[in-house]
Amino acid sequence: MNPDLFLTNVRETKMPFGAAALWWMGQMGLWVKMGETVLSIDYFASAISGRRVPPPVPAEQVRGVDAFLGTHDHLDHIDHEAWKIWGKACPEALFVFPALHADNVTADGIAPERQRGMGEGSVVKIGGVTVRAIAAAHEFLDPDPATGLHPSLQYIIEGNGVRLYHAGDTLRYEGMLGKLRDMGRFDAALLPINGRDGARYRRNCIGNMTFQEAADLAGELRPGLVIPGHWDMFANNPGDPAAFADYLDAKYPGLKCHIPAIQEPILLQAT
Repeated sequence: MNPDLFLTNVRETKMPFGAAALWWMGQMGLWVKMGETVLSIDYFASAISGRRVPPPVPAEQVRGVDAFLGTHDHLDHIDHEAWKIWGKACPEALFVFPALHADNVTADGIAPERQRGMGEGSVVKIGGVTVRAIAAAHEFLDPDPATGLHPSLQYIIEGNGVRLYHAGDTLRYEGMLGKLRDMGRFDAALLPINGRDGARYRRNCIGNMTFQEAADLAGELRPGLVIPGHWDMFANNPGDPAAFADYLDAKYPGLKCHIPAIQEPILLQAT
């Protein structure tokens, strides 16, 4: 879709209370509109060599976003070159990220008053939306020894009567399911499915849940909608969304799954 048309669609989309709009942007990138608040989560906008999917909206054209969220400090989740641009192009926007990476965000030219550094249990309000954080294990739970802060997070996003779970990059770890259940039922969950293996370890490419592990997490959480992510961007770090959907359907019949197309509007109703 033409970037200007996409941005117009985001701006003009109106959702009644109890509804929200999502747009998947490749990898774990997701734009969310809840009420009048627009969030961009893990949007990878740099046109680097090796990516299989071009940026749906070039970084220089992004406008109308109230907050940019990054789950961890990898290029395809916190895109520093893009954040430098958005810090100037969206002067009212906030930037939400694991607090451990504050120095890197400051180096992007983001003023401290626009930063919202998060840790396990942190809560941030952005317009009519509340964002809560829990730790992610990418690939390990490795809090900083000095501060206890986690370098990778997962976000629970709630607004306009809708609750969304964005898993970032993570494996399951002991206690994670309980933390998520304490948040209440999710109307949608975006889960990474690309897994991990020896070849990727040898390239220092740390992993995520396998598609089976992600499906089992979804089966235990029972969100209103399950969306697979982190499968499309790099040839050497793939996932198989069709296998995920098939396994989910076979093991957890009735659990709704949607394999998204980039920029496709996904309209959520609270369940």
